[in-house]
Formats: sequence, structure tokens, C-alpha cells
Amino acid sequence: MNAALEIAASGLSAQQKALDIIANNVANVNTNAFKRSSVQFSDMIAHAAIGESLAANLATAPSLSGVSSRGAIELFEQGEIERTGHLLDVAIDGQGFIELMGPAGETLLWRGGRLAVGDDGYLSGEGFALKGAIAIEPAMSALRIDAAGRVFATTAPGSESEIGRIEIVEAESAADVERMDDGLYRLTETGAAGAMRASSASALVQGGLERSNVRLSEEMVQLLIVQRAFAANAQIVQAADQLSAIANNLKR
Repeated sequence: MNAALEIAASGLSAQQKALDIIANNVANVNTNAFKRSSVQFSDMIAHAAIGESLAANLATAPSLSGVSSRGAIELFEQGEIERTGHLLDVAIDGQGFIELMGPAGETLLWRGGRLAVGDDGYLSGEGFALKGAIAIEPAMSALRIDAAGRVFATTAPGSESEIGRIEIVEAESAADVERMDDGLYRLTETGAAGAMRASSASALVQGGLERSNVRLSEEMVQLLIVQRAFAANAQIVQAADQLSAIANNLKR
């Protein structure tokens, strides 16, 4: 394939991935606690072999160059916390996650949302019980959750007792966490090798939900940039096609 076509094809592919990420961000602008993603680009350049002469490198080095996308990066910026007044709504003010128990016993990570009492009587999020295993008895009422995650319940008029704690934990690096469906996350294989640590700088907010950190104005700007880049690579394809046509005519 013509080298110019290879360069343009790599650019078109990379910009298509960037467009998909922007579209996903925009589609989740109203999803609670959603974290926007960004794409990283890297140049594809032929590297000279160490120890060989410049002439040999020029003769043997591949001609492929261009750009590639290195995948989506989660941007865990804080979203705005919207007060709802619902006692079972919880949001995290700061970095970190709430741990949930997955169906096979694995640990799932959650940025908060609406709590519920499962059929087994334990507090749950997105249908999965909290790892802290906080049981709610039928006689309990008026749950209160403080900033440290301690859960209190009224068992009798004027009597309140602590029944558990919702701990906020964080990974060593944001790269150790990957997104799943329904606003859930999990540790990657690399992240699973390191222990989760308690987050001391974050707090729980009862009666609030974290909004998405997607800003439509920024996404629209990125969309225009991707559109211009895509058009530029398409013009390279057109120019390469015209040059090929000229070369074919010269042979005649």
C-alpha cells in the first residue's frame, strides 16, 4: 500500500475512535457519577536499529508512520453534587469508591447513587450488597449517614445507634480501575495486585447525587477538532489517489 495511504488510514482510524469516545461522553451527560473519557494519541515512527549505520537504517527501515490511539483514559474529576433530599441517596465528595460484593464474590467499585434494602435485608447499591454488610432490621427507621460513612438508625423514639460503616477506598492509580456497565468499576489485573487503601480526604454526602463530569461545551470543541483532523486525513487519501493516478498514466 502507498505510504501516504497507510498514514491517512492510521489517522482516520484514530480519529474514529476519538469520535466514539466523545459520543459516549455526550450520551452520558445526564448519567449520575459518570466520568468522561479522553483518548491518547501517539506517533508511529520507524525507529533505527541500534548499532547499525545510518545508510543501513535508511535502506532497511520501514516506511510506515502516522498516528495511533492508545485507548480511552478515565478522567476522574469531581462532578457537581446535586442535593435531592432523599435519605438513601449518597455521593462521594472527593476521590474513591464504595465497595460492593459482586455475584461471584468479587469486589465491585461504585461512585455512589441510590441505596436500597435488598431481599436479604442488607443495604445495597445497583442490586449488589455493600461490602460492609450493613443489615437493616424491620424495626429500624430514619437512617442517617455522616461524612465519615458511619450509618445510624433509629430503633426507638429518641434512640439512635450505629449499625455499620460505608468506607470509601481508592486504588493506587486511576489506571488500575476499569469501567463496567451500570456505573460500576473494577480493578484491572495490575490493580488487583495492589491493595485498596482507605481514602482519608473524601467524604460521603447523604441526600445528594454526583452529576456527570461531562461538559457539553468542551465535548463540542473536541468534536470540531476531531472533525477537522478526520477531514485532513481524508484529503491525504484523495491526494495519494491523485498521485497514483498520475503515476499510472506515466507508465502508459
